[in-house]
Order: sequence, then C-alpha cells, then structure tokens
Amino acid sequence: MTAPDDIRPDPKLLELLVCPQTHAPLEYDAERNELISRAAKLAYPIRDGIPIMLVEEARELTEDELR
Repeated sequence: MTAPDDIRPDPKLLELLVCPQTHAPLEYDAERNELISRAAKLAYPIRDGIPIMLVEEARELTEDELR
C-alpha cells in the first residue's frame, strides 16, 4: 500500500509550476517527494500529490544537495 506522501503529482502540473520566489523552473525529486528550486536553494514539499508552493513551507537545500 502506498503512503499518501508517496503519491506522485500530475506531470502536466509539474511542467506549469515555477518557484514562487524566483519564477525559475523546478525539478522533481521523486526520492524525497519534493520540487527543487536551485535558483532559490529551496525544496518545496509535495503532500498527498499536491505541491505546497509556499516559501514558508520549503526547506533550505544544503550545498551538497545543490551539486
């Protein structure tokens, strides 16, 4: 059984989303179930298949993660 946080968002939706802070494209990290903004150095969580596009909810990426 798949946990709710493991629900993959619609790929068409992911093509439309951009970082709310920088308006740069986002990368999907399937392992962490996050959307990555390299420009803002933030990772936006995806919960129940829904991207949470709030800067306050994002976590900061480490330098290792940005490489």
